[in-house]
Amino acid sequence: MQNFMRFMAKRLFSAIIVLFGVSVVAFGLMRLAPGNPAALMLPDNATAEQIAAVEAKMGLDKPLIQQYFIYIWDVVRGNLGTSIFFNRSCEELIFGRLPATGLLTFAAVVISIFVSFPMGIISGIKKGSVIDFISMVFALLGMSMSQVWLGLLFILFFGVFMGVLPTQGYGSFQNLILPALTLGLPLAALVTRMLRSGMYEVLEEDYITATKARGIGNFKIYTKYALKNALLPTITIIGMQIGQLLAGAIIVEQVFGWPGLGSLTVKAISMRDFPLIQSILLVTASLFVIINILVDIIYVVVDPRMSLN
Repeated sequence: MQNFMRFMAKRLFSAIIVLFGVSVVAFGLMRLAPGNPAALMLPDNATAEQIAAVEAKMGLDKPLIQQYFIYIWDVVRGNLGTSIFFNRSCEELIFGRLPATGLLTFAAVVISIFVSFPMGIISGIKKGSVIDFISMVFALLGMSMSQVWLGLLFILFFGVFMGVLPTQGYGSFQNLILPALTLGLPLAALVTRMLRSGMYEVLEEDYITATKARGIGNFKIYTKYALKNALLPTITIIGMQIGQLLAGAIIVEQVFGWPGLGSLTVKAISMRDFPLIQSILLVTASLFVIINILVDIIYVVVDPRMSLN
């Protein structure tokens, strides 16, 4: 228990450092971006005095270092600021859209696991077989295809030609299928390749040969010994790719009209809504840090030999 608490303390300290860096970068990029947030809130014919008054109200007339500390203090208190375009609190907008993106990301991960694990495990066991060839073709195509192209292909095939699935909207299981497949299949391709390589390498180890010599059945060898060790790098890849899924959701949500964090990000960027963009970056980075900590914990659960350092 003491080791676990020390492990969590180290991870939380690292998370604070990372989030501090993200906040500095996000704050700096928003200040370097072209356009004046105060001017964007006013009509095109606004006078210089009116713009200056709004800048003073928003605190943009203060030195940058003072603006940053005001921003951080507000974040610590749970205040992410007010959206310029929507004229609503950023936390309300972000956490209102986050469940839709979370559902899409979760569905994509589930699809990738259900597709990749059987293919990767069987391919690693039966290297050179027909199913191994099919798995490698799938992995190559899945890792090569653009999500935009894949999404449009699904829309044409399932929506236009067959007419069996909706291609736009949110709210039903049918609406979830196509965007989740578009987001999840590239991850499934990567995990299939990783798991196949991991299984094959582990099965070539001397201790696997020793377990076979002891008369232990193949099923037990594959599940208890080989898969357990092959999963370690795979878990790392899945954890790292979840962050990529959040980024990929921006594209997929636009293609399928999914009302999540990705579509909100596109709107915020197109309208130069600096406070909202800044808040989205910070929230997304926080999610990525949390996911990495969870992956570290799962790593130790899967292999207790891993030290909590």
